[in-house]
Amino acid sequence: MSAEPDGIEAPPPPPAPSGPRFRPGRRWQVGAAAVAVAAAVTATVLVANSGGSSKDARAGATAPADGLRHTAIEISPGTCGSGWSAPRPGRQVFDLHNTSDTASEVYLDDPRTGKIFGELDGLAPGTTRPLTVDLGSGSYAFKCLQDDTDAVTGPTVVVPGKQPQGPAAAPVNQHDLIPPTLDYQKWVGGRIDELAAGTVKLRADIDRGDLAAARTDWLTAHLVYERMGAAYDTFGDADGLINGTVARTPGAERDPGFTGFHRIEYGLWHGESAASLRAPAAALVGAVADLEAGWPDQRMDPAAMGLRAHEIIENAEQFELTARTDYGSGTSLATARANLDGTRAILTRLRALLVPRDPAVAQLDAALDRTQKDLDAQHHGAAWTPVGKLTLAQRERIDADFGDLLEQLAPVATIFEVRRTA
Repeated sequence: MSAEPDGIEAPPPPPAPSGPRFRPGRRWQVGAAAVAVAAAVTATVLVANSGGSSKDARAGATAPADGLRHTAIEISPGTCGSGWSAPRPGRQVFDLHNTSDTASEVYLDDPRTGKIFGELDGLAPGTTRPLTVDLGSGSYAFKCLQDDTDAVTGPTVVVPGKQPQGPAAAPVNQHDLIPPTLDYQKWVGGRIDELAAGTVKLRADIDRGDLAAARTDWLTAHLVYERMGAAYDTFGDADGLINGTVARTPGAERDPGFTGFHRIEYGLWHGESAASLRAPAAALVGAVADLEAGWPDQRMDPAAMGLRAHEIIENAEQFELTARTDYGSGTSLATARANLDGTRAILTRLRALLVPRDPAVAQLDAALDRTQKDLDAQHHGAAWTPVGKLTLAQRERIDADFGDLLEQLAPVATIFEVRRTA
């Protein structure tokens, strides 16, 4: 998922949609689609592939083109898991055929521990789809979860021998995620208080006409906001008021709907007077104050936490590494660095659940450290290198960092997907 290097100078930012950019309505929807693809490609936790057209369940009896052993398995409340009579270890394909009249989720798990070795969502009635797994010696059973019915676990099958088992993860439920989500929400509350103080200071700079101080304090306050990426959905309309953007067309910056940090950024770095920025600064302070007052009544979605860790970095790659949200300050890499802090804030709270489920945590930690180091190398005193001033080597390195980090985070989104177990 890394961006292609495009030379020493960054290309001009492509036009954004007209009107303010409303982050929850666009960013997270894009992120969810990308995570689904990334998880399929980088499945280091659950080895499963799904796809292909519908076919007869008996197709597994013919010589498969992939060279793997195929076994036809029936999926229905009455015949869940039937068809697996000669278990063997190794990489293989189960052709899952839904013989019921409702769609089904299917898990292949260890009935003793509940660890999931493979899963397939949305198996439509009358269709067959492949589930590719790598099995070691041990006990396995298919679990069929039809719509609007209780889960049904099929017969336990024992794979003989002493071959190590493949990747697996214990499922996470909503109750597991509530404590880390509450802790994160409390952390966000503290950052909102910090944000409120920062925007008040920014307004005071502008009110007294000290635009040099305003530029410094603008960046400080803006980075506080950018560290809270997992909460943007919960912020609702406040996100657009505080951090919205507009199209890069002549005069778009004068749109009354363009408010918040980026409106002030445009003015501070395009020679606008302090008088012209007093109203936008006051509006920003008011929007943050409203967010601060209403935050104690908000509730974040625990099921979204793992996905948000990936989406924050995905959006940093899409918007900051391309300078699409730079309105003159040249601080996109500082924003990307704040986004990295935001992902760390989530992972810190999920870590106790993640470590026993993801054998690649050390690689994830290394990817985070490497990305942080390369971004910090572009921080020089109070200044950051603008994206367009990166050398080709610097740009390629940072792009590669983010591409690798996204791959490392894709399994996190998969692990923390809340699954039905009953």
